[in-house]
Amino acid sequence: MEEKKKVRQLNPLKFRAAIFDNMLSEDVGYSNYSYWRSTLRTFFKNKAVLALVVLIVLIILMGFIYPIVSSEDPNKASLLPLTWNQRPSWEHWFGTDTLGRDIWTRAWYGVRNSFLLAFCIALSDVGIGMIVGAIWGYNKKLDPIMIEIYNVITNVPSTVYLVLLAYIMNTSYLTLFISMASRGWIVEARFFRNRILSIRDSEYNVASRCLGTPMRRIATKNIIPQIISLIIMEAALCIPYSIGNEVFLGFVGVGLPVEAITLGNIVNQGRASFTLHPYQMLLPTIILCIITVAFYVIGNKFADASDPRNHI
Repeated sequence: MEEKKKVRQLNPLKFRAAIFDNMLSEDVGYSNYSYWRSTLRTFFKNKAVLALVVLIVLIILMGFIYPIVSSEDPNKASLLPLTWNQRPSWEHWFGTDTLGRDIWTRAWYGVRNSFLLAFCIALSDVGIGMIVGAIWGYNKKLDPIMIEIYNVITNVPSTVYLVLLAYIMNTSYLTLFISMASRGWIVEARFFRNRILSIRDSEYNVASRCLGTPMRRIATKNIIPQIISLIIMEAALCIPYSIGNEVFLGFVGVGLPVEAITLGNIVNQGRASFTLHPYQMLLPTIILCIITVAFYVIGNKFADASDPRNHI
């Protein structure tokens, strides 16, 4: 009874009947949510990540633009002893090496060449690994064969594998590309295979199989688009890994030829005179460290941002 009295005591002026509108009745609820817009908003919300992206873009642009606008030959040695081993100055920002070559110019040529090599390796590893991993993860019959291939390739230590191929083949960009790409694709394939296993038995894939959709179409249309964020992340992480391997091979003396201008060769040549002229190794190494750390942070932060649970 008391509840009924309370209801009767409500002010009727506060309630009114809704007016029917024939045009508004045709409107439907919708959401303007966009996966990529939300991913980018979450990714760039971190100011440190934004600063690293700007920094790495500037380094890449400098590496590709400077060799075009510069008229200085990075391999031109000086015959004047006074120009050898000069410390950093306004004329030579990174100093000169033991042959009088400007390290600033050589560093940006090295950034360009190392990035081109690393990009080709990342494109090969992630591209082939993505396709093979999608087919491997979807087709259970390939498990015995692919697992054996994976075990055979990965059980050989990567250092021994890279050094042996470098010794067997003549040192060149192609040799370095083959030695890295011939091993990296199976590691990426295993990574994508494990991710694809979690989405292989989704309802839309079951429906596609019931409709007789070819496996290749299911892999390219239903599976790969679901892991596009992982593809970008793996490519971002593969670039510094490839540059690091190139530096390592140059450090042990089985990398690219001496006349090739890469970050690995510049660091390796600066190592020979590190005791007397440490700047010849330290300054190019700083660029290398910035590239490695930036890509590592960017790749991991993008993986977090691409997770829908982190979207707002």
